[in-house]
Formats: sequence, C-alpha cells, structure tokens
Amino acid sequence: MPHDNAPFSMGEYKRRISATRAAMERAGLDLLFVTDPSNQAWLTGYDGWSFYVHQGVLLGLEGEPIWWGRKMDALGGLRTCWMSQDNIRGYGDHYVQSTERHAMQDLAQVIDDLGMGRSRIGVEMENYYYSAKAHAVLTENLPNAQFRDATALVNWQRLVKSDEEITFIRKAARISDKVVRTAIDRAAPGVRKNDLVADIFHAGITGVDDAWGDYPAIVPLTPSGLDATAAHLTWNDKPMQSGEATFFELSGCYRRYHAPLCRTVFLGKPSQQVLDTEQAQLEGIEAGLDAARAGNRTCDIANAFMSVLHKHGLQREGRMGYPIGLSYPPDWGERTASIRTEDTTVLQPGMTFHFMPALWMDDWGLETTETILITETGPAEPLCSVERKLFVKD
Repeated sequence: MPHDNAPFSMGEYKRRISATRAAMERAGLDLLFVTDPSNQAWLTGYDGWSFYVHQGVLLGLEGEPIWWGRKMDALGGLRTCWMSQDNIRGYGDHYVQSTERHAMQDLAQVIDDLGMGRSRIGVEMENYYYSAKAHAVLTENLPNAQFRDATALVNWQRLVKSDEEITFIRKAARISDKVVRTAIDRAAPGVRKNDLVADIFHAGITGVDDAWGDYPAIVPLTPSGLDATAAHLTWNDKPMQSGEATFFELSGCYRRYHAPLCRTVFLGKPSQQVLDTEQAQLEGIEAGLDAARAGNRTCDIANAFMSVLHKHGLQREGRMGYPIGLSYPPDWGERTASIRTEDTTVLQPGMTFHFMPALWMDDWGLETTETILITETGPAEPLCSVERKLFVKD
C-alpha cells in the first residue's frame, strides 16, 4: 500500500512502472538505475532536497522498485515513497564527500546482493546527477555487468500525462497566473528588482486556495533593458527604469508539477518596432496553437510560428518549447521532445508543453509564452489565464 504522503494513487504508480518496464524490455535491460530526481519521484514518490549526494532508484523487471541513497535521506524515503520499508536502502555517511571511498561501491554491493551483478544495467549517462566518477566506480565494482546508456528512458514514459497529473498541472497554472500578475502589478519605475522578486516568491509559495506553492525548478528570470537580450539572467538590486522592457519567465509549482508562463512589461512608451514585433509574435502564437493538435508533430507548431515571423520579416533561431510536468532544479523541462523545425515527435492527447517562442532582439527582449495541453480534438488548450499581450505601464 502507498504511504499516506504519496501524491498519487497506487494505480497511477503501477501504470508508470509498467510503462517503464516495457521500455526496459525493448532496450534489452534487466535492471535500470535512475538518478534524475524527477524520474525518481515519478516512479516512487520520493521528494526531498537530497539530490546533491548520490541517490537513485533501482527498477528490475519484477517486484517493487528500490530507492537507494544516503541513510539520513532514507528516512525521507520512508515518509514519501509508496514502497515497503525493505525497499528503502541507505548508505553510511562515511561515503559522503570522501576521498577514500565512494557511494557507488555501496550501490554495487546492493546490486550484487540482488543477484544482478551479471545483468544488463541501464544508467542515465546524460544526466546532471550521474557523474563521470560515479559511473567509473560503479562499473569497476560490477565487472561482470553490461552497462548501457538509458538516458531519458523514463523521461519518454512521462510525455503523456495522466488525468491525475493534469490535475496537478492545472493547479500549478493557477499559481503561475498569480505570480505573473504579481510581477506585472508590482513592476514600476524605481522598484528594485530584488524587492519585486521577493514579492514573486511570496506569491508563488503562498499559492492559491487549496493549491499550496512548492519551489519551482528554475528561479525567477526577470531581466530588463539590455539584460533582456539574454535568455536566462536572474535579478539584481537595480531599480526598474522607464523606457525598458522587462520579461518575466516564471512558473507556479504544485507538488513538483510546473506550468511555466512568460509575459513582458514595458515601462513608458514602446517604440513602433516593439509594437509591430509584439503583433507578429501574437499572430505566430495563435498559428502555433492551432497547429498543436493531436496527430500533428512538434515541428508543425514551430513551422506555423516561423511562417508568420517570416511574413513579418523577422528572424529567430532555436527551439520554441519543450514538455513540462514534474521537475526538480535546475530545469523544469522534461528533456525529450522539442518544439523546433526538425523535431517530428507526434502530438498525443495529454502531452503538456511550454510553448516558448520568445524573441531576443539587439537591445530588448519579448517573452510571451503559454503552457499548453494537447487535447483529444481541436487546438491546444492554454492552461493559464493571464492576458496574452505586451503590458505597457507608465
């Protein structure tokens, strides 16, 4: 039986385990070691700020998954995972940041004790949380195992969201509306950016009604003026100024589920170039949303937007979005499909994307984005409700 704190039904976890095992069999794997915190949580419910040390989930082709990590964090596993106590394993603190031993030596012993020391083991090679040293030690201590790259194997199973997950994302979207409206309302000449961000954090963590706010996987991105020509700058203590555009790239978060939303505020009177670019962007977004239909491809969304941009004589490079849902720092994207001209992932009902066709110009930036849900019929549904426009304030 799942623990009382597990966020989803047992049927939901069984669905996820079954889908992952089917993918493992297609990949020829006997055992999967998952280190991505989002994938750990998706499979087991584990939720804790412990991903700075070695931890992960072992999933075989039968039986419960095993959550493995630092012994003090195994107590958190008992509080958040749905599995039995026997399948929450902890290693001693003498492994932590030691130059004489490594936690992967303990994991190798766990795998050997399971009788899997000669198995075909999948690991997430391209993952923030699985270091080169970890892989070297694990393979050295399991010389008879076959290691294979299983990067994003679990991530791809997460692409189509269940009804339970969509409920969480809708709650996150309500929080996103609140934090973006807070940013727009608070923005004014003379307001220090760090004070504004403090209000954004407060709005996000307090949440909306029954939807309490969790910490987002990305901190508020709030650059102004020339800083807004760059995509991923955060904040400083400089006062906001008239004559500058500021984009706000934010997301509410509910039980680790996100719904990113971006809007741009211009203080003062924007130039005709800014206004014309805004209209082209909004027209392109409408075209992209109309193309975001089940049976179409992610590239169809990108191509629809780019066709409008080209009509207006504007250029853009890079992808225009990615799947979102459950995530931990440093990224709220799922790192699978992309909304870009060369990606041919077929859209299915239940997929959720951050449609992110931002424009970064020579001396200003314009971010207007939506979290969208692919529906059974018709165009994608934007999940947030903040008016889609450039907000102009005196």
